Amino acid sequence: MFYKKSLFLLPIIFFTFIFVILLFRSENSFELLSNESENIELAIYINDEETNIIPGKDSGYYYDREKSSCTNGAYINWDSISWSPVVQNMNEYKTRCELHFTTTYTEGILNGTDPVLEDPLIPVTIEADGTVKRADLESEWYSYEKKNWANAVILTDESTNSNYEPGDTIPEEAIESYFVWIPKYRYQLWDLGQYNSLTSIDESKVHEIPIIFGDYNTSDDNEGECTTPMESGSSGNCTVGDYMTHPAFISIPSTGFWVGKYNAGYLGATKATDAQKNVNDSSKVVIKPNVYSWTNIQVANAFYTSYNYQRNLDSHMMKNTEWGAVAYLQHSIYGSAASVRINNNSSYLTGYAANSEPTCGLTNTNETCNKYCDDGSCNTAYPNSMLASTTGNISGIYDMSGGANDYVMGVEKNNNGQIIVGTNQYTSGFNGVLSNGTVVSNGQSFPELKYYDTYNYASVEDYRNRILGDAMGELGPFQKITYKNMLRYINSWYLDSGSDFNISGVRPWIVRGATSVHGSECGIFSFGPHYGNATVGYGFRLILTPA
Repeated sequence: MFYKKSLFLLPIIFFTFIFVILLFRSENSFELLSNESENIELAIYINDEETNIIPGKDSGYYYDREKSSCTNGAYINWDSISWSPVVQNMNEYKTRCELHFTTTYTEGILNGTDPVLEDPLIPVTIEADGTVKRADLESEWYSYEKKNWANAVILTDESTNSNYEPGDTIPEEAIESYFVWIPKYRYQLWDLGQYNSLTSIDESKVHEIPIIFGDYNTSDDNEGECTTPMESGSSGNCTVGDYMTHPAFISIPSTGFWVGKYNAGYLGATKATDAQKNVNDSSKVVIKPNVYSWTNIQVANAFYTSYNYQRNLDSHMMKNTEWGAVAYLQHSIYGSAASVRINNNSSYLTGYAANSEPTCGLTNTNETCNKYCDDGSCNTAYPNSMLASTTGNISGIYDMSGGANDYVMGVEKNNNGQIIVGTNQYTSGFNGVLSNGTVVSNGQSFPELKYYDTYNYASVEDYRNRILGDAMGELGPFQKITYKNMLRYINSWYLDSGSDFNISGVRPWIVRGATSVHGSECGIFSFGPHYGNATVGYGFRLILTPA
């Protein structure tokens, strides 16, 4: 028999009913409120055994979001702060809800956006010296509150996955790729990016970005939330101060995504030139520290190499908005919230950090203020390179400032609304329209819309052609300076490069992070345009979005 209690019917707002059905009984358990109505029927399960008491917040049991459910279209939002459920979308029919609890660890502040683990991903912990151990899912193997992001690996031989028990060390040679979980969140808008020209920078714009985790999409509810604008230049109904679900979690619906911990490398490369391959070959993907980044590859080959890497995990090449999602999480209380140290290894080895922050850019080629090297004289290798991590510790993501410049799946449209795939001289390898209007049909097919971001055309410098959340237009105001007879575009966040990609349509593809030799222009907030062609020093990064 189910434990029945009832609640007063709350006012209908957009056909949504909210019931708070639990109340503290003691430190270790809760009991239901009671009243006259009998519109809800509740069953509580601990490790699949029915009980009538919800385990306490510190009991070692965790709310199991995957198993918990309600009938008649209602659903549960678990409030980890008050340690109670909120039943939503009730209707006039009696609703039955099941609350399941398990010893599998989840983190309350993530509000249901904990890491999704599907084969062949193995959850791991990484010690400060780089030692990798299989995680015990019944203990705290990640904590975003403590800036310890969840990590997972894919082994070179997936048939050996079961060889490692929780707590076992996984040798580095057994690992093919590392990934880090980015939980779904909404963030507070501070700037709508309405910059139609260059002015001067405003360094006071740099701040810690407020973030709230949760598996929900914002809407116009007149309570400080706004509809996520998904088109270039659109602001929806958003205003400064509103919270908005980050668009990276909307276009590919998920509770989060796994991002390559390092730039994609080329398997077996023993020098930088070995990793300069313009081919589509998923078998050569390796995502590890201290390997040569895969560069000199067209965007189309980079995309399909990523796409075919792990189809069961919906692998794909990182989009521009997905880069933005990582950048904003990095600059919240859950990340380092500081300038990410440049990887200045001139051979594009992954996971490195410069020994000191550069104070000048590419115009001072390898001078004291902008040192780069490949012999360790000016940088430090992983695992002692944590300043180059998004968390400031070993659990974060590397190579997002410097290293190889990252092509992302963000591309410009021409003034007829057609995607520009390249120029008559430089092409991305995709079928489509070149900047001069010529149609290309001997390349690779363009992917589904969910795998790329598109931006409106502009013939002048105009930063309004952004998608809120992509870490571009919101980084203004912007300035152009001349230094040693060279033009440099900078944004207000750490003076990272902010080259407007919508100038002529000649360079329609977006690149992020800048390269190891760009000095102070590098950064997690750096962005600029490129042709999409195979270029030395330009690489890519992988994303996994398991259902």
